Amino acid sequence: MDIQALQQNLRDFAAARNWKQFHTPKNLTTALMVEAAELAEIFQWMTAEESQAAPLDPATKVRIADEVADVLLYLLQVADHCAIDLPVAVANKLVKNAIKHPEPSRR
Repeated sequence: MDIQALQQNLRDFAAARNWKQFHTPKNLTTALMVEAAELAEIFQWMTAEESQAAPLDPATKVRIADEVADVLLYLLQVADHCAIDLPVAVANKLVKNAIKHPEPSRR
């Protein structure tokens, strides 16, 4: 996945529709949360077992994929508009997580 190419594609898509004026970090983050809620809604009333089986149903898998894609696309736009280098941010966060949550001691 070429993150920079996706971000450029999203910039071009928004520019062609004159949406740039609306694509502020605040608005994009709000849209991201709405899409994340739509993803959560798919699983909302399922048991743990039902949620694990949900992708086995082709129609449900398409719904999940659409919402996952929406979340990712908005996240890419937030990062782009805030000048966040995603590979660097992810690498840094993984290091922080490893420090915050070390492996349990082995006896």
